[in-house]
Amino acid sequence: MITIDIPGFKTLALQHLVLDYNGTLALDGRLLPGVADALADLAPHLAIHVLTADTFGTARAQLQGLALELTILEPEEQARAKRQLVSQLGATTVVAIGNGRNDRLMLAEAGLGIAVLQAEGAATEAWQAAHLVCPTILDALDLLRHPRRLVATLRG
Repeated sequence: MITIDIPGFKTLALQHLVLDYNGTLALDGRLLPGVADALADLAPHLAIHVLTADTFGTARAQLQGLALELTILEPEEQARAKRQLVSQLGATTVVAIGNGRNDRLMLAEAGLGIAVLQAEGAATEAWQAAHLVCPTILDALDLLRHPRRLVATLRG
């Protein structure tokens, strides 16, 4: 668990990390450099869940050996399926990270929603739904590895 009190925002007691795959953890189906190490660092503190339509069919192989739960989603209703998982896990205990339009509902539902902007871009709806935006997935994961950084950005 990661607990951090953010004055003027809320106290976060995070137990789950829910992640989009393509555009967030991966580019063209390939895991981005440094992501595996960052997820391994966070695994003792957060239960990690990766949700994807697996457009390139590579997610299972790319994530093999990492301590996480992978869910391959059907093409229809992905946004609702992602939000439903966040809700089932206990939304206030979830940090969600994504970049796509189909991530907007999970980002809004989560106790902490982070949108990332990388080579694939980011949907405006994802940015609007998130609590904060980071330039890369590694920057977003570093906020969880060093949670006091969240105070500077989110305090009221």
